[in-house]
Amino acid sequence: MYQAYQWKGERSMYIVSEYIDRDKLPAERADELMTAHRAWFKAHFDRGDFLIVGSYLDAEGAGIMIAQAESREALEAILRGDVFYADNMARYEVHEFRAAMVADGITAYTGK
Repeated sequence: MYQAYQWKGERSMYIVSEYIDRDKLPAERADELMTAHRAWFKAHFDRGDFLIVGSYLDAEGAGIMIAQAESREALEAILRGDVFYADNMARYEVHEFRAAMVADGITAYTGK
């Protein structure tokens, strides 16, 4: 089922929704920017800053991140590193939260 979660970390948890503004995205650089965007995701996923990353299925050009950082300012510094942050090509909606329950089988989730 689930386990009650006792938060012991020094890092806060965040849900981040990202919305890419396709009107501001230069068509001639779209592939290059998306490649850099994915590399940015992977680097922060590998560092443990992002725990879950994925695209919304019901909103084109939008996605979600479950992130952790020492502070909101630290998370915002991470977000500023995204290529879509420049020139306001993307909008980020950030909400801090504390997990109260975590499903036992969360590590078995395959994203399908």
